[in-house]
Amino acid sequence: MIIDSHAHIFPDKIAARAADGISSFYNMRVRFDGSVGSLLEINRKAGVDRAIVQSVATVQEQVHNINDFVSEQVKLHPQELIGFGALHPDFPGIEAETERIISLGLKGIKLHPDFQHFNVDDPKAFPIYEAAEGRLPILFHVGDSRYDFSSPKRLYNVMKRFPKLTIIGAHLAGWTKWDEAAELFSGGVIYADLSSSLYAMTPEHAAELIRKIGTKRVMFGTDYPMWSAVEELERFRKLPLTAEEQQDILYRNALRLLGESI
Repeated sequence: MIIDSHAHIFPDKIAARAADGISSFYNMRVRFDGSVGSLLEINRKAGVDRAIVQSVATVQEQVHNINDFVSEQVKLHPQELIGFGALHPDFPGIEAETERIISLGLKGIKLHPDFQHFNVDDPKAFPIYEAAEGRLPILFHVGDSRYDFSSPKRLYNVMKRFPKLTIIGAHLAGWTKWDEAAELFSGGVIYADLSSSLYAMTPEHAAELIRKIGTKRVMFGTDYPMWSAVEELERFRKLPLTAEEQQDILYRNALRLLGESI
């Protein structure tokens, strides 16, 4: 089994525009259009069984619509998609929307502090963490050398303040700050995914960071539409990992995180 633990999806009518926005923000070429159809086609070709899909509410007014859209897509493709919901620190009624996320069958929450313009350890975000603690994992975008919103150190502060919160640090817990993140989160204290990381380091360096964070805590991920499962699996299979470690990262850790409910 292979589970892609980090994929973005958008409604067809805005998918290409959203992908262009990501490309502009990161000054990196986004290779695909962000549509559900393209994701499913790529995953079937690559042999990916399931994908955890989500989208970011860049403003609080988008929260309801994103959660409805992701839920609808999961219902349309229940064997292939697992949905995470969206929240925003400015959203009124965070507790009630968390309950609605659960009722919609979504299995976690996605936050992107850089897009949403809040420091991840700002108290204004604490109501989200309190609502999710012990109930839903939160997938955080982490790291950017240009900004401090989502720095590994700030996420470390959240981990310490909310010890019962299940944290997934995207991009090996610190995009462009990989070594710092691996030191802070060594020893299996949070989950992390591999999305948008393997392209930037040698296979040996990646394996070293994975083992620091913990091979039982790292999950395969593509960051679609930035990358495809085809190319990310090619990179992954070059890592000097044991067969057991590979299986953990490709699917067992995601199953452990999400439980039998998927």
